[in-house]
Formats: sequence, C-alpha cells, structure tokens
Amino acid sequence: MGLHLKVTPHAAFNFAATLDAPCIFFCRNNGYAISTPVHEQYRGDGIAARGSGYGMITIRVDGNDILAVYNATRKARQIALDESRPVLIEAMTYRVGDHSTSDDSSTYRPDGELEHWKTDNPIARFTSYLMNERKCWTEEEETALKADCKKQVIEAFAAAEKRLKPSPSVVFTDVYDEMPPHLQRQQQQMREHITAHKQHYPLKRHEPL
Repeated sequence: MGLHLKVTPHAAFNFAATLDAPCIFFCRNNGYAISTPVHEQYRGDGIAARGSGYGMITIRVDGNDILAVYNATRKARQIALDESRPVLIEAMTYRVGDHSTSDDSSTYRPDGELEHWKTDNPIARFTSYLMNERKCWTEEEETALKADCKKQVIEAFAAAEKRLKPSPSVVFTDVYDEMPPHLQRQQQQMREHITAHKQHYPLKRHEPL
C-alpha cells in the first residue's frame, strides 16, 4: 500500500499500541497517494513521526535498499515476537509507474521527475551491488534473466487469456462463509435476469452461472 492504509490508521495504531499486539505496520511511502503528492497530504516529517506518538517502536528505512528493508523487517519481526509489541516501518521510496492502468501520472508529475528514479530504484541498485560490490553477477546473466522473465510473463499471459473469466455469480460469494438469505435472493435475481436477457451479456467468456 502507499500512504493510505486499508483500515483507519488511527484505530489500527491505537488498538495495536494499547493492546501490545505483536504486529508490523509496513508503510511504503512512495511519494504519492494516487495523484496527490505527500506535501499536500500531511504536515510534519512523514509517517514515522506518527508511530512514536502512539507509543510504537518505529523504523524509517531507505525503501530502495533491499538489504536495509530486509534487516529492518527482520528486526521488527524479532521485536513483535520477543516483546509482543507492534512496530511501524516507513520505507521511503518512489512510485515510478502509474498508480493503475487507468492512471496517467504525467498529468500530475513535473517533466523530468522520473529520470532520477529510473536508476535509483531497488532492482537497479541491487543489480549494481551484485555486479560491482559482490562480483557475483554479470551483464550476460542479467540480460539472460530479463529475457527469461519476459518469456515467462508472455507465456503466463497467453495461458490466462485462454481461460474463462469467473462466473458473475461469484460477486456474491467473497464475503461470507455461508451466504445470507438476502444475498442468495440477489444472486438468484441476477441469474434470472441474465438468463432472460443473455443476448446482451458475453456469457461465452465466463464460467457458467
């Protein structure tokens, strides 16, 4: 996730801190929440400062340094297990790509902003570390790996495109272990509607109702 948590941050942080929950909050601070830059989202020094306000152990780490993130997370895990306390990690990084397939980040990012981050990113930096510092990786191996990964992705896409899409009925089945009566009625109504007007729906692309 970016700066926006999937649950209310205050409630999650407060419960975890007061109940000594052995958990890790990992905030990937990538500079944006969809199209809003961080300087328009909050005052103060990032997210890490919030953790200490709740009485949580907090770690800020260079999110583009794979080894630093690994060590920080490993330490946070040790604290959570040994001391039964929550830990907040703020990993400082940058989102080079668009937020989603429907997003065009060029509309809200200034020209040239991406150039620096195309080389100062986790993959590029770790590759450079393996090649130049550890001397255990080569350009030839890197080229071969990229080609193999690309081949695997294309093959996976081709296989996935041949599969039928899920049945429309599953839209009602992803919350409850046992579907409540009102959703059962809605599911049946949907089936009856689609069956009666099937000429308007691409049913051949989906698994059966």
